[in-house]
Amino acid sequence: MEDNHSSANQDDCRCPCPIETSLNLIGGKYKALILWKLMNRTLRFSELRKQVPKATPKMLTQQLRELEQDGLVLRQVYAIVPPKVEYSLTTKGKSLEPVLQALCSWGKTCLNNAAESAD
Repeated sequence: MEDNHSSANQDDCRCPCPIETSLNLIGGKYKALILWKLMNRTLRFSELRKQVPKATPKMLTQQLRELEQDGLVLRQVYAIVPPKVEYSLTTKGKSLEPVLQALCSWGKTCLNNAAESAD
């Protein structure tokens, strides 16, 4: 049975692999979840900590910095006391919405199948 992927494209080492590129951008332990939580809203660091409770502050900071460096997240610092920092998605980050929606739908299906299997 032949799959839909051209083996020539998969094995062509001269160009970067699109899947590898995508996973490098959003494949961190909490990156996709952070992007999902920021979809259509701006959150402060403390709010993100509540939204992603399993991430340690150090890990959350690291993931946010990488997302910012990759142009997916915008970090806005306000020069007030105490300092205020907000995170939001860039246009590039917002372009991931269909991908994240698909991951969410797929995850729901997996959860439903697991629940049905347990019955």
